[in-house]
Amino acid sequence: MRKAVRVLPLGRLRDVLHGRQLGHPLHPVLVQVPMGAWLSSAVLDLVPGAGRYARVLVGVGTLAALPAALAGWTDWAEQHEQQMRTGLVHAAANAGAVSLFGASFVVRGRRPMTGRALGFGGLVCAGVGGFVGGHLAYRQSAGANKAEPVPHLVAPGWHRLGPVDAFEPGVPQRLMLGEVPLLIVRDEDGTVAALADRCSHLSGPLSEGDIAEGCVVCPWHGSVFRLSDGAPVRGPATAPQPSFETRTEADGILAVRLPDAG
Repeated sequence: MRKAVRVLPLGRLRDVLHGRQLGHPLHPVLVQVPMGAWLSSAVLDLVPGAGRYARVLVGVGTLAALPAALAGWTDWAEQHEQQMRTGLVHAAANAGAVSLFGASFVVRGRRPMTGRALGFGGLVCAGVGGFVGGHLAYRQSAGANKAEPVPHLVAPGWHRLGPVDAFEPGVPQRLMLGEVPLLIVRDEDGTVAALADRCSHLSGPLSEGDIAEGCVVCPWHGSVFRLSDGAPVRGPATAPQPSFETRTEADGILAVRLPDAG
């Protein structure tokens, strides 16, 4: 299933579905429309004479679930195995909700009571899917920015790392700054870039990735970050890498500083 999702010809839409332009996953945003429409339809099903409007909301929610599901599957294919297993349960519950609400929309004109019953069943499935999705996001940390703790682990000010000449140009190297691993890349002209080494997507080691056109490619899921400022150029990562300022001191030692540290 992962292979099938990865080979979908989505092109640039893939990054949009990941939410790279937003700076966080798009899937939770898109989910608000079907959930809101379905919950509102259930409320209207309890109001006498509002069946026509409830059916409209059921239809809106069912249609809106399709792009939400596509975004969810796109994220799912770039997760750890444990997260993927939980994600399948999440997807199965949501598929049940879509099926029941779809059936509810179809039969409401002829059998309104059956349509309402199917709608309430769909709402239960959607609730289960939401519960599992919450576990996936908050307990298993799917979609969270794995580089967020870095500014809180680095002390303010400049930190000396080692002689600049020790860094081979164009070759990514990993150094520890206290508890934080750093990616150090020295350019041919002597410019040095320093980023947090653990990928913001799923903590992949950027220092083991390829360097090309001023960017580093994560070896785990292919996220691309600009070396100059850590900005994500291609997903699945949506959050930037913490980027360190660098300078060469009078004795030839490389020093780094994280502006937001502390």
